[in-house]
Amino acid sequence: MNSLTLKVCSADGTVKAENTQPDRVMLVFNDEYQDGDYITFEVEKPDVFVVLMFDDAIGESFVYMKGNMASFEVPFDEKKVCYQPKCFTGNMHLMSARIAEQYEVDVYKNLALNKYDQHGERDMFPHASANVETRGESVFAAKNAINGNCENHSHGFWPYESWGINRDPDAEMKVEFGRKVKTDKIVIYTRADFPHDAWWEQITLTFSDGSALTCDLEKSDKGHVITFEPKTIEWLTFGKLIKADDPSPFPALSQLEVYGYEA
Repeated sequence: MNSLTLKVCSADGTVKAENTQPDRVMLVFNDEYQDGDYITFEVEKPDVFVVLMFDDAIGESFVYMKGNMASFEVPFDEKKVCYQPKCFTGNMHLMSARIAEQYEVDVYKNLALNKYDQHGERDMFPHASANVETRGESVFAAKNAINGNCENHSHGFWPYESWGINRDPDAEMKVEFGRKVKTDKIVIYTRADFPHDAWWEQITLTFSDGSALTCDLEKSDKGHVITFEPKTIEWLTFGKLIKADDPSPFPALSQLEVYGYEA
């Protein structure tokens, strides 16, 4: 058994709603969220795979809890426009968490997917970060590139959120898994809001095992599929970005998928 706890807290730490159960927990918050509210998820025993849902409009996400607690700030105003508009609204909210079934752990899957990633997260993985995000806006944050949304035909508010590099050719995004994983395929969806957008003709994937892959891309709204001999890694970076010769200064990344198994 592993004790799981979900809480809704106000900005000053006051607990508004809470539930603790072994292995599977659900929490209904029957009120409107206020600016500054946050949700916490705690596990008694870390180093565990969990299927987590902070909002029923976003749905479940398979995550790895390396530490004991993850905290999720309920988004408002500018921070919310990168999310589905129905999420976190109204006065009835359902959250849940459960220990993942073994088949969910063992299956070949997108190891980079995390719908609830946020800046600064160090206990819940996967986690995306970058050395630059366009104007610091939520719709251009690195976390958008691992949220499972591959829609790439425009830019800005959901469903067109992406990782924006602020025209910086030295931009780099890092995806951390929090544990060792074995991967043999990566799928890259570059943003394809043409002619507003440009694209990268070449990028480099660098892996924690010391290896790197330089990949040629083309102008496309389809996923660029990159396959290779299996690598056991803990993180990778997406960088060394070479923009195509195009008048637009705006290449961007809509989604990065990393397929494989738990190591």
